[in-house]
Amino acid sequence: MRRFVLGLCLLSLLLPAVASAADPGFTRTEDVIYGRKYGTALTLDVFTPAQQNGAAIVFVVSGGWFSAHEAVNAGFYAEYLKRGYTVFAVVHGSQPKFTIPEVLEDMHRALRFIRHNADKYHIDPERIGISGASAGGHLSLMQGTAGTLGDPAAKDPVERQSSRVQAVACFFPPTDFLNYGKPGQDAIGRGILVNYHAPFDFHTLDKKTQSFVQITDEQKIIELGKVISPINHVTKDDAPTLIIHGDADELVPYQQAQIMVDKLKEVGVPAELINRPGKAHGWPQIEKDLVPMSDWFDKHLAKK
Repeated sequence: MRRFVLGLCLLSLLLPAVASAADPGFTRTEDVIYGRKYGTALTLDVFTPAQQNGAAIVFVVSGGWFSAHEAVNAGFYAEYLKRGYTVFAVVHGSQPKFTIPEVLEDMHRALRFIRHNADKYHIDPERIGISGASAGGHLSLMQGTAGTLGDPAAKDPVERQSSRVQAVACFFPPTDFLNYGKPGQDAIGRGILVNYHAPFDFHTLDKKTQSFVQITDEQKIIELGKVISPINHVTKDDAPTLIIHGDADELVPYQQAQIMVDKLKEVGVPAELINRPGKAHGWPQIEKDLVPMSDWFDKHLAKK
């Protein structure tokens, strides 16, 4: 239960502070099914502003890799909606049932679904941004760096679509689980993140028994830690990225944002880090920082 509470606390740092800021000039469509896994529906909510600008922002509903429909909050999207962005609030398969590699599959699916239905939602499939906080920021960066092209031979037309995004703006994201706070510091569900073991409880399918088996081989765990770290996927064609991070954050060290932005800049990707001095993992009136995030999206998702 403690892991559930920790995940929810990350969200509660942000969401209640802006609950009253919702712009009434939008419509909300709830529980749109974007995929299914093991008989369970994966859903997102669509927020459509009265005056659409043709671009979209995917908001990753995630804290501690815990995701729930109850955490979808229109107030946190108010600035985006005011500027005409259609917002897709994505709920992914949540820990403790699903691990980070499985969550990443959900995010790829959500992006493909949104792009496949671009005409339906009156958005440009080449003007999609992504945002989130903490784990949601981590997942946003994974789409910004490791989004993939679709499979043209797939039977499912959704799977033929790309899961790439054109811009990222996020809050205090983990970026390198093997160098977490300092070089060589391991946080793959241990160290600073010891209370977040479930999303790192990697397992594999034993095809003989058709059952999932926990991965205990340390080398395989380390390799998966690399795979789920956005910093290891940086290439020159990644999405322009803005990170806002408090330098007093003890859960996700400020160093995580620094090394990510430095790596993006190194390969020529537009990237910016905004420091909030003395701020920890979330802060009062964080909604004001949605303004520079929206400015970032305005700049990088502008109609060509």
